Amino acid sequence: MLKVAIIGAGAISRAHIDSYLKFPERCQVVAVTDIYVDKAEKRIAECGLTKAQAFADYTELLELDIDLVSVCTPPYTHADIAVQFLRAGKHVMVEKPMASSLEECDAMNRVAEESGKLLSIVAQNRFRTPMMKLKSVLDSGLIGPVVHSQIDSYWWRGHSYYDLWWRGTWEKEGGGCTLNHAVHHIDALLWMMGRPTELQAFMSNTSHDNAEVEDISIAMLKFAGGGLGQITSSVVHHGEEQQLIFQGKDARISAPWKLVASSSMDNGFPTPNQALASEIQAYYDNLPEVAYEGHVGQIDNVLSAIERGEQLLIDGHSGRATLELILGIYKSASTGEKVTFPLAADDPFYTRQGIQDNVPHFYEKSASVENFQDRAITTGSNLK
Repeated sequence: MLKVAIIGAGAISRAHIDSYLKFPERCQVVAVTDIYVDKAEKRIAECGLTKAQAFADYTELLELDIDLVSVCTPPYTHADIAVQFLRAGKHVMVEKPMASSLEECDAMNRVAEESGKLLSIVAQNRFRTPMMKLKSVLDSGLIGPVVHSQIDSYWWRGHSYYDLWWRGTWEKEGGGCTLNHAVHHIDALLWMMGRPTELQAFMSNTSHDNAEVEDISIAMLKFAGGGLGQITSSVVHHGEEQQLIFQGKDARISAPWKLVASSSMDNGFPTPNQALASEIQAYYDNLPEVAYEGHVGQIDNVLSAIERGEQLLIDGHSGRATLELILGIYKSASTGEKVTFPLAADDPFYTRQGIQDNVPHFYEKSASVENFQDRAITTGSNLK
């Protein structure tokens, strides 16, 4: 029975706790910490964690008999907390984004390797049936080489969203919608396509004059094989429609699932390629459903990696790759320059201070609320 601690009792902690509760024979939540200890106590009570204790200071847990911690705190704290627990011999799962800088990511990965403990970064959308099936169809090669990829990470957040004390600043949140919302879709793009060789990007703050950070960005990508891509990251899109589209040389597929295959008539105009479409659809239909979706699926993967040595689907190196692409978007949008990868250790956007010194401050933060009412939150489309 693995003993689990939750660091940070904010809204996303509920997704972690509910997921651990799906596996009562494998793990038990024994501690919840938050700087506002009443939030930790409330979370324990509402989730029925009869064996859990509330703490205000997470460092009290470093010497306790705990196997795994879920880090659900603001992004600027992720690296320090993860490093401390890895050094203390605990496995660590960190909410997105992994950290505020590549320098911090490298420190986390180095300590994980030295300690021999697992470091997993939350990217729960990989653990959805449409995503797993989409990845499998891409890997099959049935659609041919990908010539264009389109990532629409559309979310909507009201003006007051950035009133929470740590949101809306480059120092504490680390960025806006590109880092904290589109991170899911950017992770999926890298998982499916690999890293682009270069990009050009723009960003703006159109609707949230109480935040320093962007509320929309658009990036244009070029891949080694010549294919192009685009990523739109937003918290200003009503309806929150989200999709990943891959245009192959022979067919188009997406999540939510849509399939179109075309052939050329003698004059070059399209005609449906029903044979190929039927082949791809049959392949898709025969792929298995995932056993557990979302956070439940990722926690099952982490528990299995601890228990039986199974491979982590999302480790610290995956988390770092996602952050590197996001920081490439920030660098290009801030400087107006085309960005090529990888970003080197001497790049201004490698360190937290370098990022803060080089990004635009669209507005100054004008409000600071300690806590919001604990209401339901949206964690993205199910892509079905």
